[in-house]
Amino acid sequence: MSNEKDRSVFERIFDVAIALAEEGGYDNVRQRDVAARAGVALGTLYKRFRSKEDILSAALARETEKLERKLEKGPVKGETAEDRLVGFYSVLTRALCRRPHFARAVLRAMASGQPEVARHVVAYQGRMNGLIIAAMRGVGSLSYGDAAAEPPTEREQTLALLLQQNWFASLIGWSAGLHSQAAVLEHIRTAARLYLKAMDIEAKEQRSPRNGRADRAAGQA
Repeated sequence: MSNEKDRSVFERIFDVAIALAEEGGYDNVRQRDVAARAGVALGTLYKRFRSKEDILSAALARETEKLERKLEKGPVKGETAEDRLVGFYSVLTRALCRRPHFARAVLRAMASGQPEVARHVVAYQGRMNGLIIAAMRGVGSLSYGDAAAEPPTEREQTLALLLQQNWFASLIGWSAGLHSQAAVLEHIRTAARLYLKAMDIEAKEQRSPRNGRADRAAGQA
């Protein structure tokens, strides 16, 4: 099978899986149905995807690639890193939650713990790290050349990881009906502000360790 045909097969599989999830949620995505609607032999599907969780998490990776291309053309705007991070997560959350049943299905798939899903989770986190760091820097994406010329700092990588964890946890709450999509963004805004402030304080104390200790002692007096 040629690369072009391979790509076409994958695209059909992902489109069908997303449609089935949006029609009836996680339980509506069955490999037999995906294969039938995508016009792919069931054996061919099984060779490429071991489970529906595998398909759904791969579909999310495809959707994230689309978002990355969109951001390359038009980076999020904002005067501060906090503004840009909130803008980025606003775009990201809208893109995912505009199909709420698919979003809930994919969250369940990503958290399934299935071995075949782990590779998609790792790849997704890596791509997201790049997009988050790009937003902090005010650019659309972080290419290999950009990362080589100006490698991500420990601060950037730590903040990207923490925000991903906060976003995922908040989405789980949204998925369960505990809060709204707007609340997810407020959680991210609060987390970004607090993390950035804490990191600024830590950096200042590292530059002036004596002053930092004195300030803490004064605050405790």
